[in-house]
Amino acid sequence: MAAKKKTASKKSEFKANDFVVYPAHGVGKITGIEKQEVAGHKLELIVINFEKEKMTLRVPVTKVQSVGMRRLAADDVVGQAIKTLKGRARVKRTMWSRRAQEYEAKINSGDLIAIAEVVRDLYRSDKQPEQSYSERQLYEQALERMAREVAAVEKSTDDEAVTKIESTLEKAPSRNKPEKEDEEKAA
Repeated sequence: MAAKKKTASKKSEFKANDFVVYPAHGVGKITGIEKQEVAGHKLELIVINFEKEKMTLRVPVTKVQSVGMRRLAADDVVGQAIKTLKGRARVKRTMWSRRAQEYEAKINSGDLIAIAEVVRDLYRSDKQPEQSYSERQLYEQALERMAREVAAVEKSTDDEAVTKIESTLEKAPSRNKPEKEDEEKAA
């Protein structure tokens, strides 16, 4: 019981107006920290606003680590994520449903590098064949998550971040090569 009190009274590393990443929802802004009594227990809650989703989330301070909430990525991590976009797409030769689950897990992990991998792997230039509806949905979800974090870190708009990400993908040298090399390696 004493251990629980220490954890609950420990001052949170997050404060109002900080941007944070909540893995299942992306980037949100802390609007405040409030205390509430729920079922006879006093809880300290971090209130996070996700403006685009028009959603407010209250996370108990004691659950911050277990849900994977974190501060925005550092500049070097954003740089690493942008560098990941320049790499060669790695598409496994497994069934789409399996790959889709893996992509979804990466997106919801909240890890910027993993999200960048999804963006890189699902990106299609004008010269490449069209994507299926579900591929496009996953790509757009990953792109939005990545762009929002990049924009928050670089203090730019989401649109500017999307432009930066997509221009990086377009310039990647591996985008202009045919995919035959991949098929030969798999054989």
